[in-house]
Amino acid sequence: MRQPPIELHRGELRVAGSALHLDAQRRATCAFVSHAHGDHIGRHDRTIATPATLALMNHRLGEPKRARKAEQLPVGYRQPFGLGALTLELFSAGHVLGSAQLRVTLEDGRTLGYSGDLCTDTPCAAAPAEVMGCDVLVLESTFGMPRYVFPPKEETLAAIRRFCDDALSDGVTPVLHGYALGKAQEILAFLAGAGYACRCHPTVHAINRIYEAHGVALPGVRPLDAEGVAAGEVVVVPQQLAWSPAMRAVRRRRTAALTGWAIDGDRMFRGVDAAFPLSDHCDYPSLLRYARATGAGRVFTVHGHADQLAAALCRQGIRAEPLREGSQLELL
Repeated sequence: MRQPPIELHRGELRVAGSALHLDAQRRATCAFVSHAHGDHIGRHDRTIATPATLALMNHRLGEPKRARKAEQLPVGYRQPFGLGALTLELFSAGHVLGSAQLRVTLEDGRTLGYSGDLCTDTPCAAAPAEVMGCDVLVLESTFGMPRYVFPPKEETLAAIRRFCDDALSDGVTPVLHGYALGKAQEILAFLAGAGYACRCHPTVHAINRIYEAHGVALPGVRPLDAEGVAAGEVVVVPQQLAWSPAMRAVRRRRTAALTGWAIDGDRMFRGVDAAFPLSDHCDYPSLLRYARATGAGRVFTVHGHADQLAAALCRQGIRAEPLREGSQLELL
């Protein structure tokens, strides 16, 4: 039996037989970074990512405390390039601005696809996901259980809009909790595009500027400041900053959490008035559909509910297994 072309090495994903790591958090000689969320980035000797991901990553990591040699390789979607004996190509992942999947063509011609965090719904503030055909697929499994079936995105957005309208008509400020990178821009792009006046926490505003520099329109969105919030404005803030100094002026508020985990019920979110399942990940049916669409003959599931998703794929006739440290598995 041959080793698969992907392996877990000290807890990090790596293309087998190479120095190429995937979304490594520890320093690596060479790493592909799929997007700039904190659990996917690190300081590496050589970093491969889209220009937007590099800009967001540099903003989030800041200047290193110690100067060291590091190289950043910005790569656009659908621009194949060589890396030693490998050929790499990036595909949009639909997750956040700049998010990418990676397809690696091995020396023998077979292709390995890595989805990274993936969302096949049409995003408001990022490029839509592409189907990445491949022989072997490494598939993220965050919502890889049958109970995670999201309602149509249009319904969720309409429900969020009704929540905001009801709060405003009652004379209170609607405050929406969302991650500073990705979820915040997604809802701001939707609301601003619908004509709402929006404010956001300064940490969100700093990321908004990077989004705007990469062509994402966020018209009329302003940062929170000392003047407070005017009547009719909607506020977007990361949940952990909901009671930070910048939010002190927002006294009469009605709050909602925006997250796919809202499927587990409002009781999971203390201190909010509502929770809406707005996610930048695939739900369970979307993961199954995507795995089939790639045409992959072998699927390795990683992160989240990897065991459950692999079992479901097997029931559909796809050879699938959660990737584990030190696995010795037949490739095809």
